[in-house]
Amino acid sequence: MNRYPVWLNFLVLAILASGILIALPNIYGSAPAIQIAKSDGGEFGDERVERVVEILERNNIQSESIYIQDGRVVVRFRSDNDQTEAVELLRRRFSSDSNVAPTKAAKTPPWVRAMGLNPMSLGLDLRGGVYVLLEVDMESAMTSRLEAYEQDFADRFREARIRSRVAAEANQVNARFQSTEDATAARSLIREADPDVLILDGMDERSLRIRMTEAQIKARQDFAIEQNITTLRNRVDQLGVAEPLVQRQGVNRIVVQLPGVQDPNELDKILTATATLEFRLVDTAGDSPGSRLYSGRDGIVGQRLKREVIASGDQIINAESGFSEGQPAVFITLDSAGGENMLETTKMNLRKPMSTVFIETRRDSIVLPDGTTSYRTVKTEEIINTATIQGIFKDRFRTTGLTPVEARDLALLLRAGALAAPVFKIDDRTIGPSLGQANIERGFQAVQIGFLAVIVFMAIYYRWFGMIANLALFSNLVFIVALLSLLQASLTLPGIAGIVLTVGMAVDANVLIFERIREEIVAGNTIQKSIDSGYGKAFSSIADANITTLIAAVVLFAFGTGPIKGFAVTLSLGIVTSMFTAIIGTRSVVNLVFGGRRLNSLPI
Repeated sequence: MNRYPVWLNFLVLAILASGILIALPNIYGSAPAIQIAKSDGGEFGDERVERVVEILERNNIQSESIYIQDGRVVVRFRSDNDQTEAVELLRRRFSSDSNVAPTKAAKTPPWVRAMGLNPMSLGLDLRGGVYVLLEVDMESAMTSRLEAYEQDFADRFREARIRSRVAAEANQVNARFQSTEDATAARSLIREADPDVLILDGMDERSLRIRMTEAQIKARQDFAIEQNITTLRNRVDQLGVAEPLVQRQGVNRIVVQLPGVQDPNELDKILTATATLEFRLVDTAGDSPGSRLYSGRDGIVGQRLKREVIASGDQIINAESGFSEGQPAVFITLDSAGGENMLETTKMNLRKPMSTVFIETRRDSIVLPDGTTSYRTVKTEEIINTATIQGIFKDRFRTTGLTPVEARDLALLLRAGALAAPVFKIDDRTIGPSLGQANIERGFQAVQIGFLAVIVFMAIYYRWFGMIANLALFSNLVFIVALLSLLQASLTLPGIAGIVLTVGMAVDANVLIFERIREEIVAGNTIQKSIDSGYGKAFSSIADANITTLIAAVVLFAFGTGPIKGFAVTLSLGIVTSMFTAIIGTRSVVNLVFGGRRLNSLPI
């Protein structure tokens, strides 16, 4: 009785060994470092490492280690002063094709990195950096969707030879026709284009009102949030920031956390910028349906442009800044759909002018007479370049009319993708690295105090069985750290609170088991029978308690925001690992030490 098969003991040992190995990178600590990322999102090779080494040696800057990780160059230093000097130097040398960002890098040896093992990621409150809270302009998202409906319906009516006047106004698209027959035919076309929209009668029988359903509005809002999150992640990645966090908060907000960054001002333009491009033909005759007048930038003559967009920012898959004929330029590559449209347009419109429209959205604040502040969204659309189509081209071309800074920033934004709706900063905070280090020290001190208190209590109260429980408790901490490292889930200050709570909860299972064993012995059962009953009969109570707590943790993760999610993650992982260590782990050790033996008493 109370003997595990050999394979099961080896399995427990193998799991423990794996946990120790995965958690190993966390014991080496971290050092000041810089990360060099390619501006276009590509990967560096060994030649860039050799170039960095050469530059640092020439300027007498000592580095501790230089290596490639995930296609980026990581340079580790012994002091903060060396890091600061290197950042300024390498930014000057590699500004044309790279982003250089200060960070912290683990001091893991090469053989650990070769195995692909990494320490757990530290959240902003532990590492220091910038916290930015952005609000998505949902009104603009809905307006852009209604404008798309307007153009689509107008095109369909024109193709069907239905005379109409279509305009997007407020929260709906209004369409007016020449006759009731046209209105009836248009209703069928609208239903064919989008069967889900609401089609309401207008002021008379010759007009219609088209509105989005509540489900469509919610879907559009969710799309705007998800698309903006993707775009912001791409932008942050191209800035070279290590381990950024971009996630949704509430209905219309996005949280951006940038560990290691200490100046939020340098990120404002990139995070909130809505700059994009549209390419349109010039309406030289002035009679194209839907054409309108656009102003020109810096002396460029305004032009009346056609309504149809040849290509837009969301169809641009790559953009590089540079110079063309001595002027700053952005070299653009379109996707297949945009390229085909550009090809057809240039074929049909040789020797005709095409304009590049620069579009930007900003939020202006207005102080009202009562002292409160109101905001308004201002959308700027201006022609930056008009050129005659001299030849047929498809997906590769260039545009000029920008300053060098605008060309560089616009190329980054176009590569990262267009925002589905403008975003505006409503809050930002900077957490210094010294405060982050203080949080780490206080957090781990709390873990140590809680851990030692439990160890002392268990050792005194349950003697050798208490020491077995302490071994399981230590293994539990190892497994939590290993899972955090493996999943690269960010450890936050609330996450440390979750670990402290887990330390107390993890030993509860063993308390239940040991008390049950005591009761069985007092009841007159044999030692081996008491051990078996202790583990068997306490299991249901342990499982019920842990499952209910796990459900609560899952709910916290699903509905909570940043700090709450951090707490829920460590709590969930701790519950899972404690079930293994407290039940299977301790039973394995108890079976090895006491199982299959004739005993008169237990040290419990």
